[in-house]
Amino acid sequence: MKIEVNNLTKLYKGKKALDQLSFSLDEPKIYGLLGRNGAGKTTFMQILAGLLLPTSGSLLVDGEAPFDKQRLTESMCLIKEGDNFKKDLKIKNVLTIASMFYPTWDQELARQLLEEFSLQENMKVKGLSKGMESALGIIVGLASKAPITMFDEPYIGLDASARSRFYELLVESYQKEKRTIIFSTHLIDEVSLLFEEVLIFDDGKLIVQEEPDQLRDTCFSISGPASLLEDYISGKWVVHTQRLAGNMTATVIGLDKHEAQANGFQVEGVSMQQLMIYLTSKQGGVKK
Repeated sequence: MKIEVNNLTKLYKGKKALDQLSFSLDEPKIYGLLGRNGAGKTTFMQILAGLLLPTSGSLLVDGEAPFDKQRLTESMCLIKEGDNFKKDLKIKNVLTIASMFYPTWDQELARQLLEEFSLQENMKVKGLSKGMESALGIIVGLASKAPITMFDEPYIGLDASARSRFYELLVESYQKEKRTIIFSTHLIDEVSLLFEEVLIFDDGKLIVQEEPDQLRDTCFSISGPASLLEDYISGKWVVHTQRLAGNMTATVIGLDKHEAQANGFQVEGVSMQQLMIYLTSKQGGVKK
């Protein structure tokens, strides 16, 4: 299902949660949706899921706006970081409702995942720990097999081992049946190897849309004498700089590693987490 976003804007009490956002997601991939709190990630996913209307601009799925379109909304599953299910329901009720809503629902997978996360069908949502409730959300998201599946910080309360298993299950499910998976997270370095494409939001705008390997191959930390390095990085996309005793370190996107090393500079890789922090800081994020 093709997602087209054109000048998408959403206002809350005069403040722009999304600011003329434009991009497209053309094929099934695992997309990493990154950004600080308040960057507009959740608002975007709510509009995509058909839960909100934009203030202006458009978001189209296969050429149609998803709001109040059952054909589209039953093809999309949004799992939030909490409050996905009514508290008085039992797990078996949650799964029954999900099976009725999603035409692509996989009941056998849901049963397998219940065992994986040690959940019982007669447990009530209100009696679940935060981690158990997150696990239930993960189960519904994966078993829905919705062509567009969105996870918005879905692992709150899960320990490192359970999160790792979730990532494995996500990849296994995706490899069996390709779908568009949009994954919003702050634990970037923990999951960055899963992403086939990364989108970074800042203040409601898209500042990066790129394949992770491309970012890793062209984004580096370069160090050397400040007087020489300033000239070398002039005109390049510098997202962070630091000076100490006549030396300088700069994080640069679009850097030729081998050329920089040939010029006598020290060059190191930058983690996806650190890059996102730099890009969404006041110093970074603007291409010079």
